[in-house]
Amino acid sequence: MTPRKLSLDELNRLSVDDFKKADKFPYCLILDDIRSLNNVGSVFRTADAFRAASIYLCGITGQPPHRDITKTALGATESVTWTYVADVDALVSQLRSDGWVVAAIEQAEGSTSLSDFKPDPNKRYAFVFGNEVTGVRQTVVEQADVVLEIPQFGTKHSLNIAVTAGIVCWEFLQKR
Repeated sequence: MTPRKLSLDELNRLSVDDFKKADKFPYCLILDDIRSLNNVGSVFRTADAFRAASIYLCGITGQPPHRDITKTALGATESVTWTYVADVDALVSQLRSDGWVVAAIEQAEGSTSLSDFKPDPNKRYAFVFGNEVTGVRQTVVEQADVVLEIPQFGTKHSLNIAVTAGIVCWEFLQKR
């Protein structure tokens, strides 16, 4: 039998109101100094798809409403809870005080390969993604409880931030 693509009605997706009421998975995404509004919008879609608790937009990261974010978010800015916090270091400090495990997604000495990461099912995680060129700030790397690195095997030394967020969210949910 040849597979048939499902129609949008057959996907049985949550409405925005139902999404807002639904239990979220115990993680949030922190976007710090993300230059590309398309990347921001893509991360909103990922956060919706994998039911993240929230997104924090920090530093120069653009905020909805903006047409470039909206174009790639496809409505996810309406479903996903988000907050702008100017100072990422203060946010990370506050989240750690509130019991969140802060995980910087960065290539660093002593980092843990994402494939080896074993999240504690009883803890909440805050995943920090940094600027497309300079990455996660050193001050955040120093505050982080863990630094996670995605194994790569090609000639490039980094992945697009939206791709990285998708990989991290999927891997986290698979390991819970």
